[in-house]
Amino acid sequence: MKAIVAKHGSAARDNDAFSEHALSIPEPGARDLLVRVMAVGMNPVDTKVRRRMQEDKVLGWDAYGIVEKTGAEVSAFQQGDPLYYAGDVTRPGCNSQYHLVDERLAGRAPHTLSPQDSAALPLTTITAWEGLFERLGYAASENVNNGATVLIIGGAGGVGSMAIQLARWAGLRVFATASRPETRAWCTKLGAHVILDHSNNLHEELKAAGAESVDSIFCTTQMERHWQAMVACIRPFGRIVLIDDPAESPDIRPLKFKCATISWEFMFARSMYATPDMAEQGRILAAVAQLVDNGVIVSTRQETVHGLTPENIRAMHIRQESGTTIGKQVLLV
Repeated sequence: MKAIVAKHGSAARDNDAFSEHALSIPEPGARDLLVRVMAVGMNPVDTKVRRRMQEDKVLGWDAYGIVEKTGAEVSAFQQGDPLYYAGDVTRPGCNSQYHLVDERLAGRAPHTLSPQDSAALPLTTITAWEGLFERLGYAASENVNNGATVLIIGGAGGVGSMAIQLARWAGLRVFATASRPETRAWCTKLGAHVILDHSNNLHEELKAAGAESVDSIFCTTQMERHWQAMVACIRPFGRIVLIDDPAESPDIRPLKFKCATISWEFMFARSMYATPDMAEQGRILAAVAQLVDNGVIVSTRQETVHGLTPENIRAMHIRQESGTTIGKQVLLV
């Protein structure tokens, strides 16, 4: 099979950062699905793994594909099923024609979406769902959270785009941050009630919008830059969830006086540690597929690249590292 391998120690702009290899089609383990990959999504984790890895590796942790073969203990899927999934960052990624994924981490793809629209969803969907409904503690049902307020920092990114939609579905009042006209329009389209400009003082922006504080904050990007604003914006006994990788640990002491709760969200934790509830990610994807098919959630795909080539994967990494993408990039294999 064809696979695109990333060179360890490389920068995205290096001409030899990615290369095409002919690899053997892998055999599925007991709980594995062998998937014929049709589309793959791009995420910040791809660039982070590339910069940190100590050996060459196939990257890619968002896929849509068709089940070609099942492991001996697989019970939820069969040959021919269309899937979408993010997978396991400790295993080879999906930038290849065939890929293995544990059945517990996969869901049947939405019936109403194209392969490329489906491939845009899994990683950011799981991150947003776990962040909102597991870390921040909101109920994962339609219009049940009584207008509780959430501030989503980085609303136009992949995770922010999904968090806005899921929060709105769950009955939250959504404040989202965006600084460019096109990103502000995108957040509004997805359902944010109020758009704040994160290039300004966020607490002042919040007060100008008529709110002194919020019940919760979902910070998807630039935590260090926004930390002081988060401390100011969170209400007493509020909750904050973080997903990015700060160069230095934040000073959490000011939050003691608000008795605020801080949580990390890392959607690969379940697969990385083979937790007993790994299958929850498959259930999340199944629930969101239903929301998509019911017209509640839309795909966040904004850019499409055609062809599994080193040049295309390299261009997607460069684009991701620019920090200017809206929604998601997807590659059609």
